Amino acid sequence: MSNKEIPYKIYLEESEMPKAWYNLRADMKNKPAPLLDPQTHQPMKAEALSGVFCEELIKQELDDTTPYIEIPEAIRSFYKMYRPSPLVRAYCLEEKLQTPAKIYYKFEGNNTSGSHKLNSAIAQAYYAKEQGLKGVTTETGAGQWGTALSMACSYFGLDCRVHMVKVSYEQKPFRREVMRTYGASVTPSPSMDTEVGRKILAEHPGTTGSLGCAISEAVEEATKLDGYRYVLGSVLNQVMLHQSVIGLETKTALDKYGIKPDIIIGCAGGGSNLGGLIAPFMGEKIRSEADYRIIAVEPSSCPSFTRGKYVYDYCDTGMVCPLSKMYTLGSGFIPSASHAGGLRYHGMNSTLSQLYADGLMEAISVAQTEVFEAAELFARVEGILPAPESSHAIRIAINEAMKCKETGEEKTIVFGLTGTGYFDMYAYEKFHNGQMDNYVPTDDEIELALKKLPNVEE
Repeated sequence: MSNKEIPYKIYLEESEMPKAWYNLRADMKNKPAPLLDPQTHQPMKAEALSGVFCEELIKQELDDTTPYIEIPEAIRSFYKMYRPSPLVRAYCLEEKLQTPAKIYYKFEGNNTSGSHKLNSAIAQAYYAKEQGLKGVTTETGAGQWGTALSMACSYFGLDCRVHMVKVSYEQKPFRREVMRTYGASVTPSPSMDTEVGRKILAEHPGTTGSLGCAISEAVEEATKLDGYRYVLGSVLNQVMLHQSVIGLETKTALDKYGIKPDIIIGCAGGGSNLGGLIAPFMGEKIRSEADYRIIAVEPSSCPSFTRGKYVYDYCDTGMVCPLSKMYTLGSGFIPSASHAGGLRYHGMNSTLSQLYADGLMEAISVAQTEVFEAAELFARVEGILPAPESSHAIRIAINEAMKCKETGEEKTIVFGLTGTGYFDMYAYEKFHNGQMDNYVPTDDEIELALKKLPNVEE
């Protein structure tokens, strides 16, 4: 099919929406390592996790054999409010770059939360409601997850308590107010409201916080409140499972027009968006049905893939959550106050970590100013103001397209546009005023954080 016959936006019919989530782990030859009890270092069973997580979500977290898990009708009905999301051919960006590459992006910002996070938020709220819970606790970095979860909890009539990383709480007041509009309570983290928060503040006075800090506070609150459980917007395999709707829709849209991508690119913080986007493509790659170059893009200020160690580590700063084998900078690593708030997590999803260790995907880290240069260009030519997180993928997509210009290769590039940046204007202001910091942690800083890794014998 010629380029002229491919529309700017490829929309699917409702009938083409996924009816089941795809569990990539079922096809993996090397399964991700199990979660371990932080005290005994033994694999965690479902009953040990039940005091923290919802029962059905625990089943999904531990299931690495079932390839497809049916999406409940109530969740599919909610999805129809904003899904299927469009797959967009970036004709204007291609023209601006004068590249022979064909560029597509899956746009996940066409809902009120402004990002892909709603795909898992509505699922987790649904299972909490089905279990008869009063409410849930969570953390949020840049605020996309907190916004999405507050919407989902409002829909199902659940209480929602959000611990927002302090630097984002201060930089993104409007996203905070959206959460409150949907009925959520929002607390800057670390706070004096929890034991772990008080401990972190005593050890790091004046800290701007991290996702690891906020997770610890949210878990503590969930375990102390009757009828509450903790839910998470990234990192866990259950979240990546829900986000597989992104990749499933993307593949269906591409197959509809006979398009096979050469390169698939996603931003990487904890791994939910990246994992969801690449899932069906990686499945084909593992089964030797097709081959793709898959690239994870992370901020150079928090480079867990590119500079971390592949070991067991705590998922949170307070060291109360299960241990996960992942690429990590150390649970005590406090990232700089970079503007890609949603990517400021010390570790990476265990499934993606295993895939990276097996050489099935690549990882690249990029500096903030390079990211915002790409974001600004994209906004000017494609008409969408991208989130800082999404702009990491845009940066590398542009870089790959320019390589095609140099070589004359007509490669097809697909990247995930995870959301919009209309609540991130503080970051854009810093960039435009020349005040953006390109801080990169030193080897000594990373080594110091890694010294606190748990001693786990494998």
